[in-house]
Amino acid sequence: MSETEPSLLRDPGEGPGLGRLPADAATAGTATLDPPRPLTRQVPTVHVVGFWKRAVAAAIDLAIVLPVAMLVVLAVGKLAGVALPNRIGLLDIDMWIDLVLATDPALVMALTLTTALGLIYVLVLHILFGRTLGMRVMRIRVIDLYGDPPSPARCAARCAGYLAGAATLFLGFLWIGFDSEKRGLQDWIAGTYVIRA
Repeated sequence: MSETEPSLLRDPGEGPGLGRLPADAATAGTATLDPPRPLTRQVPTVHVVGFWKRAVAAAIDLAIVLPVAMLVVLAVGKLAGVALPNRIGLLDIDMWIDLVLATDPALVMALTLTTALGLIYVLVLHILFGRTLGMRVMRIRVIDLYGDPPSPARCAARCAGYLAGAATLFLGFLWIGFDSEKRGLQDWIAGTYVIRA
C-alpha cells in the first residue's frame, strides 16, 4: 500500500476521533485522543490547450461537417424547390451581402441546416466521447471543473456557448488566446476546460 493512499484497514481502537485506551484503562478510566491524520490525495496534473491547437481541431471538424452539410442542403433544396442563384461566385462579396440583406430563403436554409448539423455533431460526440474527431486527432479532450467528462447538460450548454461565440463575431473563440485559463466563451458558459488527452 502506498504512503499517499489512506489505509482503510485500521486497528479498531485507532483512527481520527477514536481514542486509544491506555494499558491501565481499567484504573485510569480515560482515553487519549490521537490527532487526526491528514488524508492525502493524488491530484492529476492537467495541461489546458491553447488557441492554435483547438483551431486545428475545429478545422478538421469543419472539413468533416461541411461536405455532409452540403449534401443535405442540396437534397433539401431540391425537395423544397429553393436554390441559390446560378451565377454566384464564392468571392462575389456584393452578391453574398445582397442575399443576406434580402434574407434569401436558400441561403437561410443552408445556414440553418449547416449550423444544426454542426451542433448535432459536436453535441453527440461530446456526450459519447468527451471530444470530437478533430479533438481526437489533436489529442485533446473536454473535462468539467472537477476533471470528469462533461455531463449531457454541460455538453448542451457548451453547444449554446458555440452559438454565443459565433454571435459575437467569433470573439468568443478568439478569447481563448487571451484568457489566462485558455477558456473560450463556450467553456465559461458550460464550466469546462479543454486539456491534453
